[in-house]
Amino acid sequence: MEASPSSAENIVKTVYAYAAELMKSGLEGPQIQSKLEDQGLDPETAGIVVRNLQRARTSAKRSSGRKNMLFGALWCIGGIVVTAATYSAASGGGTYVIAWGAIAAGAVQFFLGVSQSAA
Repeated sequence: MEASPSSAENIVKTVYAYAAELMKSGLEGPQIQSKLEDQGLDPETAGIVVRNLQRARTSAKRSSGRKNMLFGALWCIGGIVVTAATYSAASGGGTYVIAWGAIAAGAVQFFLGVSQSAA
């Protein structure tokens, strides 16, 4: 008797969820593959699962990195614009704002995103 399509999908989802939990716990690809084989998967299928998870993880990190780069750049540029605008307005005398918090936090977030995107 063959498994129904929904039952087969549930099995695949369960295998990927188990492998993802192993990855979250800090195990590396070969260790995850070995544990999947211990659960009854053949080596080829276990390898496919591990490779797919590693690709998905890399893609998620890069996407997160791009978002951090974008928002970091926006904060940094916004801080520079505020600083420049208030400095220009105070050119005849008066006070101005140096938005160093936005500039620094934006730069940190931007470079965090750069390191995430490189992963």
